[in-house]
Amino acid sequence: MVDARTISTEQLARQLEDGAIAEFWNVLTDDFFKGELIPGSRRVPLDHIGRELARLAVAKDTAITVYCSDRNCPQSSAAADKLAALGYTNVQKYPGGLAEWKTSGRGVESLTRAA
Repeated sequence: MVDARTISTEQLARQLEDGAIAEFWNVLTDDFFKGELIPGSRRVPLDHIGRELARLAVAKDTAITVYCSDRNCPQSSAAADKLAALGYTNVQKYPGGLAEWKTSGRGVESLTRAA
């Protein structure tokens, strides 16, 4: 199994500016999702990843970045592990999540309905 790369806030911001991330997912499950997304991302809850991959027919080498709420949240690591187990080879996780993104002075988008 391929370990997902861990990226920092600066690396994430640069990759987003460069358009280097094909799929950028907030993986928080319904119990933890508070309606906030890092701009450019969309919601794919941890427990829906398999269905979403099948629905979109995502290629195994697609650049996928996952995040959750903060460094204490295990969901981004669990999502990266799940993607790796499913054979995805270009996965990275942003463990700082929403908390570090906001602390860095960057904004978030509000999602008013469940995905």
